[in-house]
Amino acid sequence: MIKRAGEITIIGGGLAGCEAAYQAAKRGLAVDLYEMRYTGNDQSSELHTPAHETGLLAELVCSNSLKSVEKTNAHGLLKTELEMMDSLILRCATETAVPAGKALAVDRMGFARLVTARIASDKHITIIGRELTELPEGPLIVASGPLTSEKLSQALAQFAGGENLFFYDAIAPVISAESLDHKKMFRASRYSDEPGQYWNCPLSKAQYLEFVEQLVKAERHLPHDFEKGHFYEGCLPVEVMAERNVNSLRFGMMKPVGLFDPSENRRPYAVLQLRQENKEGNMLNLVGFQTQLTQSEQRRVFRMIPALEQAEFYRYGSIHRNTYLRSPGLIKPSMQSKSNGKIFFAGQITGVEGYVESSAMGLLAGINAVRFCLGKDLISAPEHTMIGSLARYVSDAENGQDFQPMNANFGLLPPLDDPFRSKKERYAAYAERSLKALEDFIGIANR
Repeated sequence: MIKRAGEITIIGGGLAGCEAAYQAAKRGLAVDLYEMRYTGNDQSSELHTPAHETGLLAELVCSNSLKSVEKTNAHGLLKTELEMMDSLILRCATETAVPAGKALAVDRMGFARLVTARIASDKHITIIGRELTELPEGPLIVASGPLTSEKLSQALAQFAGGENLFFYDAIAPVISAESLDHKKMFRASRYSDEPGQYWNCPLSKAQYLEFVEQLVKAERHLPHDFEKGHFYEGCLPVEVMAERNVNSLRFGMMKPVGLFDPSENRRPYAVLQLRQENKEGNMLNLVGFQTQLTQSEQRRVFRMIPALEQAEFYRYGSIHRNTYLRSPGLIKPSMQSKSNGKIFFAGQITGVEGYVESSAMGLLAGINAVRFCLGKDLISAPEHTMIGSLARYVSDAENGQDFQPMNANFGLLPPLDDPFRSKKERYAAYAERSLKALEDFIGIANR
């Protein structure tokens, strides 16, 4: 592959790839962005993944929520950092937001269309709808994501000197709001006196126990024998959680704490929460109900929940392989490969878990790929920032042996000098320290 001067190749048009492309393009470099699914519209191409449904860039496949927006929450702090660094993904998410309480959730299709339009209209970016099966000559950013094609996965495994690690992830169903019995639901946001932004479907003790029993017994789409057991603990299928303990769901995604059922004048025994999936509000997501059940069993079992007896499914839950590299020891905090300085990695392929986390790694990779092309020193985000702490987690060789994908969390940050604070005060101090450190880094990144 012949490279033009000042050109960067990016593999993958997901959140990380699009963020990296934007960061490189706004600094004046030409970008060739390869996405095998790309058609530029809602129609899928012949080359697709088990989870994607369109030919758009930045299609979200697991949930439409990007989690908390509060600075005293690790995910909210990361969003604030990305906003300060001019993140395309965060801006598009904000512009397509739907009501979700203190979380940032988006109109899934609106978000993908907006990101696609912004990338496609950039004169510095060329989108190429073709699969790459080998790693081209750098400068290169690999942001192929957790659904990397089999052929490219083999090339990555060969490059990394061993097999890719993988786990299995699951998607929650999306249902029709109009098909539900609204008399058996109530609107409320947990722990909030504000107007509710979630639909809540309460269950009695008997209803809950019967639901769990049938959920555990239900037929599933099972992976091959050699692939079993590779679930990521942060995104377990609901039936896997249920079989571990009868109360797992009641203390997890179906916990009734912070909710009050006005029809019963008390707190429910258990609750299924439904989150708005699009701006119109006619599509609802079963919060936390990632699943590997067959489609017929999803209809049978989930319709056992009061209010969902006649639920119409717009999208069934599904299961798919998530591929990622054992990044510690392979990459630097700048996202640059240790063995080949022309290659950078970004997104979930590095071992971060989450939409915003993936975007953050794309942002770092994009900035540093530009600096590499221009002959400048590469930069690492400060360890006191959430961006920097994630980059260090996936690059620290000490994490290599038992490496697992990681979300943003305050445990990644260096301890505070004063440990004797309440949780609220401690998190506020983390945020203040992080944002102060980021201000200096932004000045360096823009030079």
